[in-house]
Amino acid sequence: MATRILIVDDDSSIRRMLERTLAAEGYETAAAADGGAGLAAVERFAPDLIVLDVMMPGVDGLAVARRLRATGVHSPVLFLTARDAVDDRVAGLDSGGDDYLVKPFASSELLARIRALLRRGHDQPVLSHGDLRLDLETRTATRAGRDLALTGREADLLALLMRNAGHVVTRELALEQVWGDGPLPTTNSVDRYVAYLRRKLGPPGAIETVRGVGFVLRP
Repeated sequence: MATRILIVDDDSSIRRMLERTLAAEGYETAAAADGGAGLAAVERFAPDLIVLDVMMPGVDGLAVARRLRATGVHSPVLFLTARDAVDDRVAGLDSGGDDYLVKPFASSELLARIRALLRRGHDQPVLSHGDLRLDLETRTATRAGRDLALTGREADLLALLMRNAGHVVTRELALEQVWGDGPLPTTNSVDRYVAYLRRKLGPPGAIETVRGVGFVLRP
C-alpha cells in the first residue's frame, strides 16, 4: 500500500510541484493551502508524513505542528521555509518538527529527507497511548500491565488506531491499511474486529464509534 504524504503550503505552484514529484515516486498525496485546512486534512487523510510550509497566513506551520503534537499525532513533519537562520531552525524543531529544508531545494534532497524520516518512523518498535503499549515487532500488547492476546490483524488494527489516536480512522482507511492489497472484505469486517479489540482491551472503553464514519482511540 502506498505511503501517504500530506503537503501543506499556501503557494499553489509549490504544491503542484510537490504533488508531481511525490506521485512520481509512488507516494499517495493530499494537499492543503493553509494551516487550518492542513489540520482538517490530517484527520481525514491520516498521513504517514507531513510536508509543512512554515510561513503561511493565519495558522502558520509552527502552530500547526504544535497542535498536531498536542493532540497525539506523531507523523513525521518536514518543514519547508525560506528562512535558514539557526533560531528559525530551532523554533521549527521545538514546535514538533522532525526536519527542516530551506527553499529553494533540489527534489533529490527532498526525497532523501522524506525517505530518512519514514525509515526513522518505522524504526519505532513500541507504540504507547495512555495505559496501552504495543510492540510492533512481536505484535504483543498490554493494557495497564495486563497482557492482551491479539491476533495479527487485531494488532495491525490497534496499531492504526494508536498511530492516529484522537483522530477518526474511517472504515475505508482501516480496510486499506489493515487488510492490504487484493479483494477487500466489507466494512462490516472492520466493525467486527473493533468489537474483538474492545472485548480484549476491557474497561474503561477506549475505542469510540463515530457514527457513519469510523472509530477513534480516546485517552
